[in-house]
Amino acid sequence: MKKTLITLALASTALCALPAFAQDSQTTSDNTTTSTNGNYQPGQAVGSGNWFVDARVGQSHLNKGPYNDHPTTYAIGGGYRWKVGQDLGLGVDVGYNDLGNYKLKNAFNDNPVNLKDQRNALRGWTAGVNGKINVWQGLYVSGRAGVYGWKGHGYDNQDINRHKLDKVDYYAGAGVGYDVNDHFGLGLAYDYYHANKDGISLSTDTASLTAEYRF
Repeated sequence: MKKTLITLALASTALCALPAFAQDSQTTSDNTTTSTNGNYQPGQAVGSGNWFVDARVGQSHLNKGPYNDHPTTYAIGGGYRWKVGQDLGLGVDVGYNDLGNYKLKNAFNDNPVNLKDQRNALRGWTAGVNGKINVWQGLYVSGRAGVYGWKGHGYDNQDINRHKLDKVDYYAGAGVGYDVNDHFGLGLAYDYYHANKDGISLSTDTASLTAEYRF
């Protein structure tokens, strides 16, 4: 199932790239050309772009040997996306995420909020590409992929000794959502973060609510 979801994420990103040379015009039946702005950022012309910031809150899934947890995850990022077709945007982005080391509700009691010394959840930075196809009146599908520089903790083969780990691996994701207007959108996303080192696998998948603001 997980391999299918990863394939879907990568396919979504690739699909977003197919019409990259589309033009901001269409030909009518009498061979005249009229202007059209399409579904993606309809107030903008093809070739223009926007800076954007986004935030994600969700839940991770990690269930391998001694690692069995479904904590709350947080992520923030930003980047730039170009309108390369009437319904298509392609861009680049960077970000940072934490896949379960913090328990914010502990801020209201005497328990610690930062649980990095107790949990094995990943945290790290992302850098990659992203794409959005607005299919109809604000509804969109999206894809993203890139490199993931992570840190975490893992146990050795005897599941006794806990070690600090770090490496640069990869991530991939896909999503659906709705753009309320040219500046703001909400969505649902699935992301997979690959993290293997020294025979220890901390690879994690997440399901998140997303929000994006475009300038």
